[in-house]
Amino acid sequence: MNTLELKSILLKQCSQFVATRNEKILKTIKDIEYSLKEESKSTSGDKHHTGRAMLQIDREHVGYQLKEIEKVKDQLQRVDISSTSEVVRLGSIVSTNQALFFISISVGKLEVNNTVYLGIAPNSPIGLCLLGKKVGDQFNFNGKIYKILNLE
Repeated sequence: MNTLELKSILLKQCSQFVATRNEKILKTIKDIEYSLKEESKSTSGDKHHTGRAMLQIDREHVGYQLKEIEKVKDQLQRVDISSTSEVVRLGSIVSTNQALFFISISVGKLEVNNTVYLGIAPNSPIGLCLLGKKVGDQFNFNGKIYKILNLE
């Protein structure tokens, strides 16, 4: 499998992760809206107001999650898998002595042909350590020395 095919598979897995997460958030919003309607029908005094207030808080929290997933979608759209670079950037696959990384979004483990890649965002702590590095460069992260062995 060539580099472009591998990056395409990894990017597709990231997209599926985001789509699944987005669906869950939208379902939660729908459930909260339904509960708010049902709560409006209730006439149990203080319990009614407390229930509505809790649902409003839940709705605000889920609204925040929806904004965050939109940011992740935007970042995913900017991932360029069509070219390689001499330095680590968004869209790079980085092989180190410790792990394999796909610089894209924070999704954790991605697996292709029984090989595990870690999907990380460039603004994550380890992503910040990797950005701009070249093959042969080293860095220390959480007490471990990482050496970049290959970059695609």
